[in-house]
Amino acid sequence: MTASCRIVLAAVLALPLALGACDNAKKQLGLERNAPDEFKVVTRAPLALPPDFNLRPPEPGAARPQEMAPRDSARTALLGEGSDMSTGLTSGEQALLGAAETDRAIPNIRDVVNRETSSLAAEDKTFTEKLVFWRKNEEDRFGTTVDPDAENQRLRQNQSLGRPVTEGRTPTIERRQRGILEGIF
Repeated sequence: MTASCRIVLAAVLALPLALGACDNAKKQLGLERNAPDEFKVVTRAPLALPPDFNLRPPEPGAARPQEMAPRDSARTALLGEGSDMSTGLTSGEQALLGAAETDRAIPNIRDVVNRETSSLAAEDKTFTEKLVFWRKNEEDRFGTTVDPDAENQRLRQNQSLGRPVTEGRTPTIERRQRGILEGIF
């Protein structure tokens, strides 16, 4: 057996061992079981013989009349059989809503709130201006920036000439105008 055959044979034997740890390889080779989702499993009502023999047989694929919708069966499981299905509220919930006097709620409350807030919005435009113009000018936020090299040179000249330190114009860095989208991205 040649050396190249031995290498190929070793690679073929090592390949399943190397791929054994890979989840995708196990799924592709069918070595992993796919369990059903336990939240999607719904019990079906048992078949029963109807009491009236004159009824027509059910259509294939049609909904069963004795089977409840999953939402209704969950509501019955949570609230019990005594809950009022027309309103969807239990007697305790109805008592709580009665104590909170929800029957006296203003029916057009949304219109009232919109009318009250629209008058405030018309008076105070600063909120929208803050949203649109959220970035202040650099000078407004940080003040002026002194050029350190030019300021050092000015101070040395004043010192060598015997002038006070405050004499002369303080050199500042002039910032260029930023673009609209500059600094956002």
